[in-house]
Amino acid sequence: MAQIYLVRHGQASFGSQNYDQLSDLGQQQAQHLGRWWAQRELNIGRIVTGGMQRHQQTALACISTLQSQEASQTDTSAWHTDADFNEYNHHEVLARHVPEFDDPAAVKHFLMHTPNGKQAFQDIFSQAVARWVSGHHDADYSETWRAFQTRCVQALQRQLALDDGAKNIAIFTSGGTISAICQHVLGFPDPRFAELNWSLVNSAVTRLHVQTATPERPVRLALAYLNNFSHLEVLNNPKSITYV
Repeated sequence: MAQIYLVRHGQASFGSQNYDQLSDLGQQQAQHLGRWWAQRELNIGRIVTGGMQRHQQTALACISTLQSQEASQTDTSAWHTDADFNEYNHHEVLARHVPEFDDPAAVKHFLMHTPNGKQAFQDIFSQAVARWVSGHHDADYSETWRAFQTRCVQALQRQLALDDGAKNIAIFTSGGTISAICQHVLGFPDPRFAELNWSLVNSAVTRLHVQTATPERPVRLALAYLNNFSHLEVLNNPKSITYV
């Protein structure tokens, strides 16, 4: 039985000009995960990343630590990259709901000058995602919710179809992608997608059991655990646990 480890990227650079890169804390979170896996002697047989910089940086920081090597010495040539594991377009989803938030400076101003700004922003963003997921405004988006959901599941199915003997497969991706895959596995309703997405911790791991296909039965997936961030909890530092 193979295992798939879906890893959410480390903390990205929210509020900066380039969100798609890890913060210093994000690098540390990924390293903590690599250390945690090393302590458990986990042997990763296949490494997969989305096409985003934060996915690849998380993978590099984690795997180089797991292998107890310098990042520059880690051989990434055999890694798989599949852009279909990329996140949905957060910026577009938000801006279609609140047009003034098309300007990142407006978002930053809102967060800094609104009482309980983070909670207020989360409420607005949840409404934006609900608008996108509803399917009533599909013409407003470059990628509809249903198209996003389909590409995430198809990316996973391509990994399941590979026959390289890997027993432990690590996929470094984003929270929305992991949430869409979990919805596929568990079959919960579309509106619950946003609730799960918000709860996923940076560098947390979701593990799927892969039951091998037989002539009588196709490949089956079962959720082993969801949003495991034990590698951060053992630090006893609440500031190490982030969600962006």
